Amino acid sequence: MALNIQTLKTRALTALIFVAVMLFGLLFNYWSFFILFSIIHFGCWVEYQKMIGLIDPAYKNISAFHKYAIMLCGFGFMLWNVESRMQPFDIPLSEIGKWLLAIIAVVLPVKEIVLSKKDNAKVVAHSFFGFLYISICWSLMISLRNKGMIFKGNFLFLDFGYVTPMILIASIWINDTMAYIVGSLIGKTPLTKVSPKKTWEGTIGGAILAVVAVTAICYFFVSKTNIYIVVYIAAIGAVIGTLGDLLESKLKRLANVKDSGSFMPGHGGFLDRFDSLLLATPFVWLLLQLI
Repeated sequence: MALNIQTLKTRALTALIFVAVMLFGLLFNYWSFFILFSIIHFGCWVEYQKMIGLIDPAYKNISAFHKYAIMLCGFGFMLWNVESRMQPFDIPLSEIGKWLLAIIAVVLPVKEIVLSKKDNAKVVAHSFFGFLYISICWSLMISLRNKGMIFKGNFLFLDFGYVTPMILIASIWINDTMAYIVGSLIGKTPLTKVSPKKTWEGTIGGAILAVVAVTAICYFFVSKTNIYIVVYIAAIGAVIGTLGDLLESKLKRLANVKDSGSFMPGHGGFLDRFDSLLLATPFVWLLLQLI
């Protein structure tokens, strides 16, 4: 197949812009991080609702209230997880999030199931799965960002909260790259029919190289303290991240679409870019709670 230079340029430029925006959002400060994942949250919901509408045509007919209320319910859960001392204009966002979540979590099921003349239980179930799949995962990402923030009085004194998300994201990015390279070189055994291009050789090789690379970087350039935690996070990013990729691939197969969306020309949509991170985040959050 002939190389399309224009397509290559478009993909490269899009990738550079994507990486620049991600790094700025992840590293600039707490609010840039929150705004970044708020945008990602709503982007994932828009694509999820479109795909579910293709899988189950009944979901296309949900009311505008249902469509946007479930997104706001998830956003309320994200606000609830904002660090309690972060209060722009003296407004505790965590309190706003708690009430927004509570109100919609009661009103939406009552309106769609109890008061509706239609049997909407199935479409509500689709939305509930989306809440688990998208909103809870990004809310726990905000919770991960809160760790490592040290306050002196009411003022932020030190902020290393970006470290854990960066370790996880780096693990996923390195795993994806290494899995592709190893799979291209020695991959022979298909991993699953859901994603025919993935091989066992590439998957295992990518995971091992990702764990080794991330652990080595942290050991030599960041800190040798509790390095075993980095190993665990990198392993979760590689293994669970791959399962997240397969889950989204399964949804796309059911919806009969190539990409979840098109916000990144040549690279797909929000769910295509963040499927691995979505599933890996809750496991890293649980790991840190146990530790």
